[in-house]
Amino acid sequence: MNFRRGQKREDPEINLIPFIDVLLVILIFLMITTTYSKFTELKITLPTADAEKSVEQPNDLTVTVDAKGNYTVNGTPVAFRDVPGLSEQMKEAAKGGSPIVKINADQFAMHQMVINVMEAARLAGFDKVTFEAQTAQAK
Repeated sequence: MNFRRGQKREDPEINLIPFIDVLLVILIFLMITTTYSKFTELKITLPTADAEKSVEQPNDLTVTVDAKGNYTVNGTPVAFRDVPGLSEQMKEAAKGGSPIVKINADQFAMHQMVINVMEAARLAGFDKVTFEAQTAQAK
């Protein structure tokens, strides 16, 4: 029984509005959850200090680290064997006091060398540690 004999059949049509809504939600979700690789490749420039040089205090212990791994304590070269050895040499240079340890590291020195100095200061019981920076060059 065909009750629609004289009527033309409607062509099925795809409703695009719900399809577009779903695609927009997926697009927003992907944009929010995407990680961008440019954040992992940041190039940093280490800061320089614009302040005037501080006055030398008698209770300072200056430890210098160069790019080759050489250490000096108050201008005296020391042989680095291990962190406890460096700690003992720092205690000898401090002459029994509790100085402010100033770390002056070359810009090409490895981070581990600076960490070694910080750990040696901790082992020696020196709780005041600061870093020296290069003053900015006038252009």
